[in-house]
Amino acid sequence: MSFKIYLVEDDKNLNLVLTTYLKKEGWEVSSVFTGEDALNLVNTPPDLWILDIMLPDIDGYQIIKKIKSISPNIPVIFISARDADIDRVLGLELGSDDYLSKPFLPRELIIRSKKLLERVYGSNSQVKDIAPYVIDKKSRRVKINNKSIDLTSKEFDLLSFLVENQDQALSREQILEYVWDDDYFGTDRVVDDLIRRLRKKMPKLNIETIYGYGYRMIKS
Repeated sequence: MSFKIYLVEDDKNLNLVLTTYLKKEGWEVSSVFTGEDALNLVNTPPDLWILDIMLPDIDGYQIIKKIKSISPNIPVIFISARDADIDRVLGLELGSDDYLSKPFLPRELIIRSKKLLERVYGSNSQVKDIAPYVIDKKSRRVKINNKSIDLTSKEFDLLSFLVENQDQALSREQILEYVWDDDYFGTDRVVDDLIRRLRKKMPKLNIETIYGYGYRMIKS
């Protein structure tokens, strides 16, 4: 499932790194650097806020009060350079769901975000029915009419990314980052070859080419 995430972090380098990691999960990320810009987003709530406490203009405590006054059930993860118990307690009292002290590994934020999103919105089914295909994410198997389709690891990763982001335009760069992570340094045209192979093995998938950009899987 593609979740909508708001990231509020004034450190530009950290903001960029965290945004990159969050987008690799297939999530839609909007990042801002100030409390004022964060307040401008409050009336269009996301699925999750990731909110720095120490901002240059308006602190995170004032922002979470505004968030909770409008969308009390939207989860919030606080991040802060101060590892103070009072920050954790005050954050919980104001409605935060988790707290991370800087410095932290970006993967830790991803893990905590996933667990929080699963707890709040429920876990995604491991079995996806994309007629006429049945896709089992846990076993990494695909079947049609109870017959298995043999996919390579990267073909299955591509399929999963397309399925979880149906009707969304995905650039070649996004697909490259998700399927190959940091392990590939060649041209993004390798994505076209992988799409071609997937289409050949699963011809009934409705994968639309967006010329000059990437691909989109259309919901059946």
